[in-house]
Amino acid sequence: MSVGHSPAAAAPTTDAVVAGRRIAVLNWKDPWHPDAGGAEVYAWQVARDLVTAGAEVTFVTARPDGQPGDETRDGIRIVRVGGRWSIYPRVLGWLARRRRQFDAVVDCQNGIPFFSPAVLPADVPVVCVIHHVHDRQFRLYFGPLVGRFGAWLEGPVARRVYRRGVTLAVSPSTALAVRDRLRWAGPVVVVPNGADAATPPVVGSGVRDARPRVVCVGRVTRHKRVDLVLDAVDQLRVQRPDLRLDVVGGGPDVATVRRQVVERGLSDVVTVHGHLPSTERDALLASAWLHVSASWGEGWGLVVVEAAAAGLPTVAFDVDGLRDAVRPGRTGWLVGEGDDPAGSLAVGLDRALDSLAAPGEAERMAAECRQWSGAFRWADTGRRVRAVLGDLLAPRRVPWAARNASLSVRTDQPESLLARVSPLLPYTRHVATDEHGLWILVPAAAPAAVRQVLVEAGVAPEHISERDASGDELLTGVPVRQC
Repeated sequence: MSVGHSPAAAAPTTDAVVAGRRIAVLNWKDPWHPDAGGAEVYAWQVARDLVTAGAEVTFVTARPDGQPGDETRDGIRIVRVGGRWSIYPRVLGWLARRRRQFDAVVDCQNGIPFFSPAVLPADVPVVCVIHHVHDRQFRLYFGPLVGRFGAWLEGPVARRVYRRGVTLAVSPSTALAVRDRLRWAGPVVVVPNGADAATPPVVGSGVRDARPRVVCVGRVTRHKRVDLVLDAVDQLRVQRPDLRLDVVGGGPDVATVRRQVVERGLSDVVTVHGHLPSTERDALLASAWLHVSASWGEGWGLVVVEAAAAGLPTVAFDVDGLRDAVRPGRTGWLVGEGDDPAGSLAVGLDRALDSLAAPGEAERMAAECRQWSGAFRWADTGRRVRAVLGDLLAPRRVPWAARNASLSVRTDQPESLLARVSPLLPYTRHVATDEHGLWILVPAAAPAAVRQVLVEAGVAPEHISERDASGDELLTGVPVRQC
């Protein structure tokens, strides 16, 4: 059995460390770029949080047609240089000329890294943000030759350039991919997206469609595999003639999906809306029964958690990112691809719709979905990024390590012990207590070093147990007592 606890407010604040610091945030695009997506929201929210904490932030990004090269928004200076591909050498040159003007750099790797450590002094810390590993997407979009070159830059070259830095991954799946596929050896800290950028509609308030309605939300690109959703719906329409599907989102493949709908004779079943204003999108979410994703892998299922904020469970494949965002039986269902992915998805959708038709089940899952989504707030994302920067910018007493661990300490005076050890633990530790003891999540520390701190504070070694941190702990930042 697992019981979660709210983190105690015992770790020292990082605001004093971050205040007044000059920090550059490098990201391929900004939120006003015509092709902006979730990565841009993440980078901008982090930049806003740093400004709120008193940092001086410069957001360096690409310059699409019609946008100024230099402006200030939300207290953040935006510098725009270069286009889709030229941004990388242009940003590197811009940073090299200002290499001593920044105290830290948040370098967001969107497939191709900026390689900022190559031009910065060794004492300027770099935090590399990785949303997901792109090696397979390079081959899908650019063919085998260019794909291999992109994977080489993302893997062996980046691994060497960023070897002294700290990496932020947005999910346990991404952290594992960084370790296994990119062979990263340094510290990897999980800091997920928030899910509170907008107020979602409330599902289960009497506006749900009487017919089973499924919605597929997100950018329409090849790796999202919307064609598999169409095939699954095509297989289901005989036994579910009242089934309806709404595909919502812009992207380069919208026209292709519309043509596929016509070719499959699904025009009376499927509506491909393209990009919709938020009010229209929210109305569709409120009327839907279920959200579906056929993506072959994500860094983190942001659209899944956003659907959950509206009370909608998701059916998705059991792949990277989506297996982190979906809690099976509670906020959705995961299906295996097998030899017939469309058939597996059809079976999963059919079972999910049957489940949601049962009395009270849709309301139960809607409540679970909203509770899960509520665990992810941009304020927490910003706080956790600031915690990492606090470790890097202030003297550290506990060394960094690659392992993510959770320590349980048996004590009859948890609050007293917490007060003693908190000043000795760096900023990225998350602590919880109850009447049974103390729990410390150490997503970037060497567990042996933290154990030594506890022993020096008077804890008997046999009263300290250690295990690998769970996925939920890494996502929420809250240590969990296991009993």
